[in-house]
Amino acid sequence: MSDSDLQLTSTSPPRNLRTVIIAALGASTLEWYDFYIYGTAAALVFNKVFFPSVNPALGTLAAFATFGVGFLFRPLGGIIFGHFGDTVGRKKLLVIAMMIMGIATFLIGLLPTYATIGVLAPVLLVVLRAAQGLAVGGQYGGAMLLVTENAPANRRGYYGSFSHIGPSLAVILSNVVFLIVVAAVSPEALVDWAWRIPFLLSAVVVIAGIYMQLKIEDTAEFRELQERRAAEVVNSVEPKRRSPIIEALRTHPKQILQAGGMILIIQVYYYVLIVFTISYATTHDIDRTTALIAVLLSSVATVATIPIVASMSDRRDRRGVLLWAAVATTITAIPYVLLLETGSVVLLFVAVIVPGLTLGALYGPMAAFYYEMFSAEVRYSGASIGYQLGAVIGGGFSPLIATSLLEATGSLIPVGIFITVAGLLSIWAIASTTARKAAAAEQVSTTT
Repeated sequence: MSDSDLQLTSTSPPRNLRTVIIAALGASTLEWYDFYIYGTAAALVFNKVFFPSVNPALGTLAAFATFGVGFLFRPLGGIIFGHFGDTVGRKKLLVIAMMIMGIATFLIGLLPTYATIGVLAPVLLVVLRAAQGLAVGGQYGGAMLLVTENAPANRRGYYGSFSHIGPSLAVILSNVVFLIVVAAVSPEALVDWAWRIPFLLSAVVVIAGIYMQLKIEDTAEFRELQERRAAEVVNSVEPKRRSPIIEALRTHPKQILQAGGMILIIQVYYYVLIVFTISYATTHDIDRTTALIAVLLSSVATVATIPIVASMSDRRDRRGVLLWAAVATTITAIPYVLLLETGSVVLLFVAVIVPGLTLGALYGPMAAFYYEMFSAEVRYSGASIGYQLGAVIGGGFSPLIATSLLEATGSLIPVGIFITVAGLLSIWAIASTTARKAAAAEQVSTTT
């Protein structure tokens, strides 16, 4: 992209930046909470609630398959919300995504079970999971751009990382909620009715969306873009009005593929960690509470690493930081499965916390890197399509693939190889991009 695309009008954060950060962090945390509680429920109870007519192993596979359905609809959400996010505004589309997510998740909490309405129950579950996928597919671009387009040029990595902290905070929040529910009720009550509680709490997401609509303005960069478009009309300049999606695919096809490849290892590994680990541990003599705490602490490690390494990327070559983080993440895959296979509680914690740290290091600088890969006119579209492309290929079915590999081989080594291959593809995607340090330095020099 051109230097003018990278330039901001000021290196000082706007006065409302703190409010914007809190709003984006809250939006991504609450929205991803809704998305993640499905994965936890799929690992713990959905095989019994919605697929009781098959044996437990097949029921778990079926539950993980419905988990993956949400990912199939994420690219469509990225396309729809990307188009309108680049034409109508970042904030409005983020609020709409939150509303769809909150309502769909709340309705899952009200669904009748298989015992009540038969096969219609899993059908309705899949429909609502698809709605969740659409919503989260549109949410990412809005939350990420709300922060990065308001951030000062020399701190974009640090501030942008707050939109990436939300998903890990959501894992912590969802696991805390499930820990409370699991501790408060019997295993029978969890299957009968208590699993609904985390889903019904998603009403908070709708309230948060209404608050954002009333309190937060759109980004300065998008408002400037609207002013330029209005000036073109006033001055009778015939504007080029291709769809932002088509324009992004035409002008940034390589960047979209690179963005999808960069996120691949995060999508594969993260969902294996937070979903498959719980399923595997609880079926191999480790209780639910211990498994949930292990995954919770893994996400705490991710949250701690994200802003530290993102801030580091503001002072160094951002691509270089991403590369070493991707390498570090990839080499933990085989140790992760070997430690998990021991059945030791202590080694379970080591197995999930170490990759939690490296995944945070990789995820932290990515929002700013995505910002720098796309021009303002197509940024919502380009970043959303790229991110969701990696998500649907890597994330949605990784617990299902991991479980299938385990069932087919009786070993976790193929799962480690699966993660490693994803890591090598991400390393290649990052290495194929251009370094960003020079551009960031030029941003600072031209605006001071």
